[in-house]
Amino acid sequence: MTIRIVTDSACDVPADIAAELNITIIPVYINIGDESYLDGVELTRREFFDNLPDYKTFPTTAAPSIGTFTAVYQELADHGVDEIISIHIPEGLSATFHSARLGAAEVTGATITLFDSMQLTMGAGLQVIMAAEAAAAGKSLSEIMALLEEIRPKAHIFAILDTLEFMRRSGRVGWAQFAAGTLLRIKPIVSVFNGEVGQAARVRTSNRAIREMLKMTTDLSPLARIAILHTHNLEGAESLKAQLQPLFPPDQSVPVMEITPAIGAHTGPNAVGVAFIRK
Repeated sequence: MTIRIVTDSACDVPADIAAELNITIIPVYINIGDESYLDGVELTRREFFDNLPDYKTFPTTAAPSIGTFTAVYQELADHGVDEIISIHIPEGLSATFHSARLGAAEVTGATITLFDSMQLTMGAGLQVIMAAEAAAAGKSLSEIMALLEEIRPKAHIFAILDTLEFMRRSGRVGWAQFAAGTLLRIKPIVSVFNGEVGQAARVRTSNRAIREMLKMTTDLSPLARIAILHTHNLEGAESLKAQLQPLFPPDQSVPVMEITPAIGAHTGPNAVGVAFIRK
């Protein structure tokens, strides 16, 4: 039995890892004004974040079409894939999962199992990678699904935003909260856990925010997997990586990812964060 893992670009699986593990990535759409771009194909992350402060309209996202999912699944089936596990960002936060479900219904020749990661960016991507590693090791469908069910509630993200401006633009925070946060130089620490995006802490100054995020991550250690995230802030991400180094699982590479515009439009540039799966 041949098992293949499919995911979407909002899960942020690095391209080199996807190629190594035969992970198929379906790009989401980034909409800017009247133009739509395939994430990572027609619009690079560097281009997006370079221009984000100057966009006259707030960028939005759209799920891949039902037909796109059907075509991708069917092509895999036609090339001898028996089982497809399709792992995506939360159904409650995106239409991607719904499109995948409807697209799967039209496919013949392969069994398709959908899995809601209940996470964003590399919080989902780490689950995708672990599933693909299990498939490459010859694990069965039931074994891989059991692994995913085990690690999903252990996946977390913490991220420090440089400003609330882009959350205000997206409607995630109101004017009063934005004004208070700006006046007090608040650095919000955002969390993603179990399909919910929330505020883990509100800290004054960047240094305090970093210390608080390090503490929250340490409190949830030991870690099985970890990735460092940023939006147009590689220097900050590398600094965070160095400070988190004592928590790194042995013999595991730790990717540093500039996150998808689908999420970065809300965080704005200069954010840094960490995604991990607890042991």
